[in-house]
Order: sequence, then structure tokens, then C-alpha cells
Amino acid sequence: MSIRDTLHKLLRQEDLNFLLTNRLPRRWLTQFMAWFSKIEQPLVSRASIAIWKFFSDLDLSEARKDHFTSMHDCFTRELKEGMRPLDLDPEVLASPCDAIVGACGRIEGTRVFQAKGFPYTLADLLGDEADLQNWCDGQFVTLRLTAAMYHHFHAPQDGTVEQMRYFSGDTWNVNPIALRRVEKLFCKNERVFLKLRLSGLGRCSGQRIALVPVAAILVASIRLHFLDVLLHLKYRGPKVVACDTPFVKGQEMGWFQHGSTIIVLAPKGFELCAQVSEGAGIRMGRPLMRWVG
Repeated sequence: MSIRDTLHKLLRQEDLNFLLTNRLPRRWLTQFMAWFSKIEQPLVSRASIAIWKFFSDLDLSEARKDHFTSMHDCFTRELKEGMRPLDLDPEVLASPCDAIVGACGRIEGTRVFQAKGFPYTLADLLGDEADLQNWCDGQFVTLRLTAAMYHHFHAPQDGTVEQMRYFSGDTWNVNPIALRRVEKLFCKNERVFLKLRLSGLGRCSGQRIALVPVAAILVASIRLHFLDVLLHLKYRGPKVVACDTPFVKGQEMGWFQHGSTIIVLAPKGFELCAQVSEGAGIRMGRPLMRWVG
């Protein structure tokens, strides 16, 4: 067994993985990495990216450029044109990002599951002020972005962002090991609630969906292009922003500076597409949910 395989096997041991990624000073490490990842010294950037490749399945063959000035530049890389074909069906919500599907299924009243036996409520996630009836008994999908993935996220359908709500919080790891051990983890971490009203030619026009990007340990930063704001641990701006920003399906909305999670909430009338199941991989633009009325 190679050194790489041995290290990977060690890191897959649950107790050790949880200790290394959660029991260390999370906020300090996150702020340090936010600084370190932007160092534009060639030796530092090349060594950092090489180590990243060693510990992950990082594939840069789809990247628009082949030289990166820093880890941050590599984390936030854009893709070559045509790398993510978009499902154009007006009654389909496309995946907003590359991801591994975590928990998914029907929202039981206002109860959602982060993992088997670990429920949380929409109020825990979105706040008591949110109009939770939009998603009561609807559908949800948890999309987990690993550190090696493409980190931009896109509009799942034509629509308008009506509100952004920012929640300051912790930086727990969001991998499956942590999700099985930390109750209401998504509701404790830094996150953003985006409320979108769908438009376009489909029968789902006028319905409201929610995207909830959740940050995690290390960089824990979320960029929203339409507000020109970077949300992170030191953000001190307004927590609620009324918006009226239109998007077309597939248009870029923002990006993470590190792998994390996006929770998609849809109202009654949507169902999961056939290929969406726990543990399945999905790419941005592929069918996620379909309106059935």
C-alpha cells in the first residue's frame, strides 16, 4: 500500500477524522487559511496545490486556465466553455453546483434531515421570520461540495432573488462523519438564505424556492456577485437585504472559497429527479427536481 493510500485510510477512520477536522480551533484555522490561501508567492502556491492534489482527487483539466497565482485562485477557478451542459426544461430545477447528494427527499411538515436520525426544522435553518409555508411538505436536497470540486454556484431556473439573509455562526466540517455526530450542524454554521421567485414559461412560474449556501471549516467565505459582497467570519454588514435581482437559468450567482454545502428547498408540486439519490454525484446544470403540480 502506498503512503498516499495509507494516509487516506487513516483519515477515513471516523474518530480521527472528526478530531482533526472539528476539535481543533476551527475559527482560528479558518481565518489563517483565508490569509494563507491568497499568498501569491509561486513556491507557496505550487507547493500548496501539490499537497492539495496529493490528499484529494483534484482535477484541473477542465479549468479555464492552467496557471494559478495562489490556492485561492485555484479554489475559485472557472471552467472551460461548455464543460457543464444545462438542462433547459422550464419545469426542471437544475443542480446549482457540482456536488455529492447528501440527504434528500420530502420535507415532513417543516422537518428536514441532515442525516438519518438527525432532524432539524426550517425555522432552525432559515429563522423564525421566514415564510416557512413556502416549503412546508415540499422537497429538499443537500448538495455537498468537496474541496476538489468546482466551487461556483448557479441559478437552478429563471427567477428573481427577493431576499438575502445572512447568519453568522460556527465553522464545523460538513462531511458525513460530522453530520452523523453534530445535531443541527447546518443551523450552527455560517450560512446564507436566498429566497428566489421562479419565472419563465414553465408551470412552476411564481413558485418560491430557497438556496442555502452553508460555509465550513477553513476558508468559510461565500461570494454573492449580485450584492458584490463577501460573507465571512468578519462580515459586519446588514444581515437582511431585500433584493429584486433577476437571473436566467445557469447564470452564475456566486462561489465558495472552499468546499461546503448548498441546501435546496422547493415547495409541494416538485419531486426529485430519478438520478438524485443519497451518495450520487451530480454536476451543475443536470436535472435536480421536476415540477409535477
